[in-house]
Amino acid sequence: MQDYNSIRTAGTATRSAAVDEGLRAYMNKVYSLMAVAMLVTAGAAWGIAGLAMNADGTLSPFGAAIYTSPLKWLIMFAPLIMVFAFGAAVNRLSVSAATTVFYFFAAIMGVSISWIFMVYTSFSIVQTFLITAIAFAGLSLYGYTTKRDLSGMGTFLMMGLIGLIIASIVNIFLKSSAMQFAISAIGILIFAGLTAFDTQNIKNTYLQMANSDRDFLGKAAIMGALQLYLDFLNMFMFLLQFMGNRD
Repeated sequence: MQDYNSIRTAGTATRSAAVDEGLRAYMNKVYSLMAVAMLVTAGAAWGIAGLAMNADGTLSPFGAAIYTSPLKWLIMFAPLIMVFAFGAAVNRLSVSAATTVFYFFAAIMGVSISWIFMVYTSFSIVQTFLITAIAFAGLSLYGYTTKRDLSGMGTFLMMGLIGLIIASIVNIFLKSSAMQFAISAIGILIFAGLTAFDTQNIKNTYLQMANSDRDFLGKAAIMGALQLYLDFLNMFMFLLQFMGNRD
């Protein structure tokens, strides 16, 4: 009986080690996909901003077209439309196709936020990015390691996010500085909470679906990377409105 218990314990430990190793590989893939998407966004934003400005600091014809013509509305809302369309279509795509679409979305997002290079100083953009990265790392680590169930936060945070999107769209037309300040403050809190919540949810998804096929796990990793990418980027943008020094 003692030998049997020893064998059973050893088998359980082996399975647990295999799950832990698989989870680490899965989370590394999620963070890697997110990191590449952030690089794509940064490259696209910097490149477009360079094309949009003349040497004397005025808008080039290209810059005038994307920032002052009706085209600006398409550029502004294209990422929002794409993210919902991507979520609806991801199950019909292959893993490689879904990855390509994810990176294309990241490039479009870069075009959409390229204006920050003409409004804020380069130093403040880099400084805010580093602060966001430190905050994101701490919040994501908390979501990964905590034993507390964060699922109860999910409904509250999603309701807050929907309200935030509506308020942001309304303020595009109102242009209220007080409302923008409130939106930024609430946005930071919402996306800080979503970073921890989404990280735990990504981890739990793997633990529940660890025996699923590679195709499913590959797409789940992409969607997890998309969630964390949006958490990071939105937290960065809201922090920039507080900390950014304008040119």
